[in-house]
Amino acid sequence: MNDKPLPIYIGFDHRQVVSYSVLHTSIITNTSKPVSITPLLLNTLPLTRTGLTPFTFSRFLVPWLHGPNGWALFLDSDMLVLGDVSELFALADESKALMVVKNPRRFEWASLILFNCSHEAHQALTPEYIENPKSPLFHFEWLKEDQIGSLPSEWNHLAGYDTPRLGAKLIHYTMGIPAFEETLRSEYSAEWQAFQRITNSTMPWRDLMGQSVHATHMPDGRILPHFHPDVKAAQQPNEAAE
Repeated sequence: MNDKPLPIYIGFDHRQVVSYSVLHTSIITNTSKPVSITPLLLNTLPLTRTGLTPFTFSRFLVPWLHGPNGWALFLDSDMLVLGDVSELFALADESKALMVVKNPRRFEWASLILFNCSHEAHQALTPEYIENPKSPLFHFEWLKEDQIGSLPSEWNHLAGYDTPRLGAKLIHYTMGIPAFEETLRSEYSAEWQAFQRITNSTMPWRDLMGQSVHATHMPDGRILPHFHPDVKAAQQPNEAAE
């Protein structure tokens, strides 16, 4: 790995934007290296094929989008990263075409894919190939089995399926993010909700902008933006006197 930002592609589902937003926040909160995060927006891609989500098949476009430029990470949007993604990239094995967590549910292998985009095998992953409904992409059939590397299970912990554990570095809420009444009892629910609060938070305007050139300090001690009606009203007598 070089010193360039770590390229991360996240599946985007317009039906639950909060899922993408919380995942994005968790990545940038915990990373120790620069990252470049790209949402896979189906309307911007040369692809129309969808499945359960808009990004069901667009994940396989990552090598085509990224080009033969080293490693890139794909993540489902219904995830939370509690570890440092630079540690995940550091596990890259140049002899492999891609790397996944090989849990017992093979369909879930593709929920996190560390792609070796420089590997010649990915030349098969054209938009036309991915669009073809006869392409069994989730079995990685364009690869030989020994070209699929293995990542530690802590990097794709399936909440509700895998045996509960402490210290998971990436949690996959494959039955649904803990934003619904039905999923509030999910493992790592509290952690997801904590990041949701962070994602939707801001510090008070006075603390954020009060010392900027855009603020007016009022005689009564208040600090307000210049456009505020009370600022305008306080300025009017002075303007009249002039």
